[in-house]
Amino acid sequence: MPATIRDVAKASGVHVSTVSRAFSAPQLVNAETRAHVLAAAEELGYRPNRAARALITGRTHNIGLIVADIANPFFPPLIKAAESHARGRDYHVFVADTNEDAGVEEELVLALAKQVDGVLLCSPRMSNTQIEQLSREVPLVVVNRPVPGLPAVVMDVAQGARLAVEHLVALGHREIALLGGPRGSWTNREIRRAATLAARNAGAELVVLGPNAPTEESGSAQAEAVLRAGVSAVLAYNDLMAVGLIDALDHRGVKVPDQISVVGIDDTALSRRTRPMLTTVATPTAAAGRAAVDMLLQHGDDRRTTALVTLQTELVIRDSSGPGPHRTAGPGRRQQPPVDGVASESRE
Repeated sequence: MPATIRDVAKASGVHVSTVSRAFSAPQLVNAETRAHVLAAAEELGYRPNRAARALITGRTHNIGLIVADIANPFFPPLIKAAESHARGRDYHVFVADTNEDAGVEEELVLALAKQVDGVLLCSPRMSNTQIEQLSREVPLVVVNRPVPGLPAVVMDVAQGARLAVEHLVALGHREIALLGGPRGSWTNREIRRAATLAARNAGAELVVLGPNAPTEESGSAQAEAVLRAGVSAVLAYNDLMAVGLIDALDHRGVKVPDQISVVGIDDTALSRRTRPMLTTVATPTAAAGRAAVDMLLQHGDDRRTTALVTLQTELVIRDSSGPGPHRTAGPGRRQQPPVDGVASESRE
């Protein structure tokens, strides 16, 4: 028969309630006593009944994590980091995919509300009003978008877009296209705002093409528009679109970066596998996943907090960006992606 909580109590010489607290509220148990209880539980092979514990504590020790598109390589590092970090805090993570659909997003939050202690809402497509209303049903932490009155973890994509445009201008590009992302995306608005300002300050022209779905197919579909625009460089909303564009240009006999330079955003594994390897803006997605878990556990019961964590982005210069028709300066230093938001120089 499986070991019971009473077996653990007898083996460790404490009351059953002490064993219960050792698992459900460890901060209330003396550290030496808890270590003794855990050792006895490990020896007996005892595992606490999470459902029974939830009835006693009101905590499920489950977290919901909702992403816009699980097939997008931006999300897996965030998911894995959040799952690993939560597991270390004795929490399980349920992952759900909305397929970029705001309606599905709302349904999933409501479906998870009674099964989890909180939800990490990643790159949501709902309005701020909808998100605020849902936060009354379950504690929320928003990732990749600030929502007034709710805790959030964001990546400074505006900084990254500015660095990307400045890099292209330094290479001699004065006509640049921006492949926009999905309508209603906070990240897309931040990228467009920062890229427009950086181009204006540098005396360059920025042509915005979009909005677009954040997919490889959308990048491919914009190849003709890029060629018609007569630009010498392109900044894409994400790596997927950048890779799709490079492939479509190659099929048209247009070489990157010899004829058109292309820069992506995210620094996904895909950016290092495409040829030419993609110049891109590194976003610290793993760090964002860990920070979001910490924030949810810290602010879970405080649904009206202005807590905001901002993680830095960095430009990673590879092979898809090269000299433009107005080159007056060198391309600058090559950089490696940041570790948890901190950049380091490359020795390549």
